[in-house]
Amino acid sequence: MLVWERPEPPNRPVPAPLSRERIVRAAIELADADGLDAVSLRKVATALDVRPMRLYGYIASKEELLDLMVDAVHAEIRPVGDGWREVLRSLAEATRHAAHEHEWLADLLGGRPQLGPHALASGETVVAALGSVDVDAIMPVVAAVNAYAIGAVRREVAERRAERATGMDEKRWQASLGPYLERTFATGRFPALATVVRDAAHLDADHTFRIGLDFLLDGIEARISR
Repeated sequence: MLVWERPEPPNRPVPAPLSRERIVRAAIELADADGLDAVSLRKVATALDVRPMRLYGYIASKEELLDLMVDAVHAEIRPVGDGWREVLRSLAEATRHAAHEHEWLADLLGGRPQLGPHALASGETVVAALGSVDVDAIMPVVAAVNAYAIGAVRREVAERRAERATGMDEKRWQASLGPYLERTFATGRFPALATVVRDAAHLDADHTFRIGLDFLLDGIEARISR
């Protein structure tokens, strides 16, 4: 039986009452502070001031704990809007916001679908908004938007981590590479790249995300309007 369906142990008179919600909340706090490496059943038990074995009555493994953490954050991903385009935009932006609030989420998104109750509720909202779209196109459309959002947040999170590791933000890093790029472009071997780097607008992450999402939604609209 999956963890979302498995009953919790009966309440007992113990010094520190437990529940899956408390366990997951403590794990999320650890991950928010220090990343996924800070999450283990032992460390969560320490944070809750209980013995690790008590947690196994609620959660069988670290994998179950991670599934519950991801589903708990899906409660923050609530797509809204009138029509499929607004709902898909909301899905992408809410996913990005959640990953910015919980950086570790970027490492766990993707792969097999999330099937917890909060993830299913989010999915139901999105699929319902696509009710006018051919049924065979619905999942590819949702998958395309999810892939875009996940790819974008992973890139942004990687930039955050690089900044912390090097002590240089993106602008300082770019400035440090400026002389090298000038020398390289002066050879004439990369004229297209040189034009874009020198002449194109340098957009921040917010603008880059929204423009790319517009391109994707425009393409989806053109395809399903045929």
